[in-house]
Amino acid sequence: MKENPLINSCSFVNVKPIMMDLPYPPIQVREINQSYANLISMDYCGSISEMSAITQYINNENRLSCENCPVAKTILGIAMAEMIHLQKLSELIFLLGGNIDFVAKQQNGRQIMWTPKYITTPKDAKSMLMADIESENAAINQYTMHMKMINDEYINAVLARIIKDEEYHIIILQALLKEYII
Repeated sequence: MKENPLINSCSFVNVKPIMMDLPYPPIQVREINQSYANLISMDYCGSISEMSAITQYINNENRLSCENCPVAKTILGIAMAEMIHLQKLSELIFLLGGNIDFVAKQQNGRQIMWTPKYITTPKDAKSMLMADIESENAAINQYTMHMKMINDEYINAVLARIIKDEEYHIIILQALLKEYII
């Protein structure tokens, strides 16, 4: 009996992070500040966070790669940029005196472990991209709110730079919707 294996011919060999072509400011903080570390931990692994974004993008990329390789490659590139954001946030948390873990520390002292319940996993490509756009907008809003609460120009410069990538991701995702889905 002859076998006809199913294969995924989508190659991810040359995929690179999709981000603005701008340098990141140096990762530094004015002083140790546990309150700021707690705020950044929410951006790191809260319900609206880089951890959630990475997981959602990778899940979507995996489910699209066999059917829509160009979209899957783009989503992987965005996920790679989110990984860079996660790394930068972890450096800030460490410098601020916080712990690098998967627990978001809320202002009321409550600590919540990251969970995949935070991600959205719709079935079709259009809904995936719409959920990704929604997540990017939520991240921008949260970063903006945190910047208002943080009185450290070094931290805020990093968060502002991350926001530029998130805004760029929305433009890319909207273009994908128009070009491949709608």
